[in-house]
Amino acid sequence: MELFKSPNINWMGKAKYFAALSGALLLLGFFAWLHTGGLLYGIDFRGGTLIYLRFAQKPPIAEIRARLGNATIQSIYDISNPASRNDLVIGLKEVGETAQRIDAGRTAILKALEQIFPAPANKQDFNSVTPQALAGYLNEKDPLNLGTKAGTQYQDLAQALVHYRDFDSNGILHSIGDIGKAPGATPAVVSSLEQGFYAGPYVIQRVQIVGPQVGKQLRKQAVLATLYALAGMLVYIAFRFELVYGAAAVIAVFHDVLITLGFFCLFHYEISLTVIAALLTLVGYSMNDTIVIFDRVRENLRLMRREPYPDIVNRAINQTLSRTILTSGLTFLAVLVLYLFGGRVLHPFAFAMVVGVMVGTYSSFGIAAPIVVLWYRFRGQKVPGATSGSSGRQSKEPTANRRLATAGRR
Repeated sequence: MELFKSPNINWMGKAKYFAALSGALLLLGFFAWLHTGGLLYGIDFRGGTLIYLRFAQKPPIAEIRARLGNATIQSIYDISNPASRNDLVIGLKEVGETAQRIDAGRTAILKALEQIFPAPANKQDFNSVTPQALAGYLNEKDPLNLGTKAGTQYQDLAQALVHYRDFDSNGILHSIGDIGKAPGATPAVVSSLEQGFYAGPYVIQRVQIVGPQVGKQLRKQAVLATLYALAGMLVYIAFRFELVYGAAAVIAVFHDVLITLGFFCLFHYEISLTVIAALLTLVGYSMNDTIVIFDRVRENLRLMRREPYPDIVNRAINQTLSRTILTSGLTFLAVLVLYLFGGRVLHPFAFAMVVGVMVGTYSSFGIAAPIVVLWYRFRGQKVPGATSGSSGRQSKEPTANRRLATAGRR
């Protein structure tokens, strides 16, 4: 599908504008980094405790924050799941390496919640009870008057009640009376449960604890993974084309990652393992777009030997322009929808992809290609029949085009 009929845009003539845009974005990211004190690392990299909670009613975020002080509290409402409208994730940074210190964050969060929501005396929270504990209570109270004939009936009933709470009631009951809708929950059973249980105002869905030392190791591994990916791509492109092509592509991708991280500083998004996955994804995406352009440059070198090298690059970019807009545009729309409707948990990942796709697309023809052209101008290598510019003046130095065309025949 062709969006443009024979476009003839002088991309190399506009390279200085792309360089100015990149410089402005890099400076913006640098000042954001200075203002915020650096990147905001998530639980994966800094160590700490995250507790995912679901509340029956709107949670008192201000009171929770006042009791916990330096805790990070985020709403994680997923528009596709109305039951999550009162969900929160509470995080505390850990200090120290001992087991007691590593678990201190979890203890502090739970203690603060217990102070805000005191439990009734001599009653258990039905929203957090296990099937085994519930079966033990029912066996003791025997609300169905089964006596010695109970067998496994109370175990089965406990499993049914917990299943109703976790799946049919989205993990939390607003009152004990709601359990009467569960299979096997007779009035006698509900009455017995009301005597020993209450419906807690929140339920802990998941607890994540990462020690500081583990966080440091993950940070190191994330950096190494990114550098190894760039090094591997440099070697591949240098073998497939020339070293200057590989260096230009890696510089462009490195530029994409730096700008994306600058936007993370600017908008205060956390760097987590999912964000690293997004960065590696955009590295591959941007590199693929750059290789497509370089491959077309190599093909054109065989057909346009007497044309100036910048003109050859311009034509390669124009020939792949429709493909670039289609693939990048559709990818951008997909990640934009993910960012808008994917929920708070996916926001950092989707944000990295949104920024990365935009920056990675223009860096392929606005950064990588001009670097190669600039390199040959710097080396004084010109194409046969013209100078390295696009003026069309004749030249007697065919060195660059012959060598590049030879590389294209490998």
